[in-house]
Amino acid sequence: MIRPQTCPICEKELPANLTLESPLFPFCSERCQNVDLLRWAEGRYQIAEPLQPHHLQDLDFEDEGEYSDGQ
Repeated sequence: MIRPQTCPICEKELPANLTLESPLFPFCSERCQNVDLLRWAEGRYQIAEPLQPHHLQDLDFEDEGEYSDGQ
């Protein structure tokens, strides 16, 4: 059985009608969305480890655009 998706802030189960197209997704409410934004602004979230060149090689860039070095 597939577990329903939950809000990353309050862990409430997301309503079934909340889709990827929703401006709130993956949050259940605007409040949770703002809590997440505040946490980023205060520096509570951080990258766990420094980015290494081999990490970039593992990524699959669909559109290299501005990141391309022209080669």
